Amino acid sequence: MEAPVAAAIQVSGLEKRFGAVVAVAGLSFAVAPGEIFGLVGPDGAGKTTTMRMLASVMRPDVGSIVIDGIDVLASPEQAKQHISYMPQRFGLYDDLTVEENIRFYADLFEVPRTVWQSRAAAMLDAADMTPFRKRLAGQLSGGMKQKLGLTCSLVHTPRVLLLDEPTTGVDPLSRREFWQILYSLRSEGVAMLISTAYLDEAERCDRVAMLHDGAMMYCDTPAKLKEQMPGVMLEVVTDDPRRAHDVVLGLSGVRGALLVGNGIHVHVDRRDCCAQIAVALQAEGIAATDIDAVEPTIEDLFVALLEQKKTGASK
Repeated sequence: MEAPVAAAIQVSGLEKRFGAVVAVAGLSFAVAPGEIFGLVGPDGAGKTTTMRMLASVMRPDVGSIVIDGIDVLASPEQAKQHISYMPQRFGLYDDLTVEENIRFYADLFEVPRTVWQSRAAAMLDAADMTPFRKRLAGQLSGGMKQKLGLTCSLVHTPRVLLLDEPTTGVDPLSRREFWQILYSLRSEGVAMLISTAYLDEAERCDRVAMLHDGAMMYCDTPAKLKEQMPGVMLEVVTDDPRRAHDVVLGLSGVRGALLVGNGIHVHVDRRDCCAQIAVALQAEGIAATDIDAVEPTIEDLFVALLEQKKTGASK
């Protein structure tokens, strides 16, 4: 029988306060080698504070962190050799070229020239950035800067990658290319912890921890998380989604509604609410081309769970 693989990241009972404000409350989770683990939640959920504690930028008030077998609190400098931390605003040097920025970070970690050049070439090629090797970083687009930041973060082949909202403000194509690079790291056994406010990105993770007010609400695979969805999610396709949104919110049995593309997702108690919604929209002169049950998204689930939590707290 094979021995279980040790976790690359092990977090237990992590807490952090800023005065009376609880930023992180008793957070515990583990990330396996080659796993993409997502921390999702709105601003103020505790994602960045958690990242900073794992990266040894900030000490927790309570709890333990073990990364690649190293106690981060006891040996922070040793742990940093195994970690690459990419904060929201990565420290690129605008007056250095793409290649010079990569070389700078490689030199910081004493990576041999032949090693970093080979790794950088492969990553720049994967990110479609090879033609821009000689361009100044300050002249790159936001998406290209993020891909360069990721390349710099990986040049010393870390075992653990910490990414704090790396795709915020990045165009859709660059976001896709960024994730393709992350997927390629799985085979290298790199453990990846990524925080994001884009709940659609949670669908791309192997497992997701849903945070709110510093505490973990749920943690599981995206598919299993969706099984926690109370009630039924209906998709209403209409040419006037904003008006439709306001109409359905006033109906009995409707728990909530979200604007999604050219329609709305309506969270209801029962599937037979379809007829009630159709009648209400027709009475307001709003045409609905389709109303049917759909699989909820992570965003649907997160909003529904928050609404459920608020309702329970108010009773």
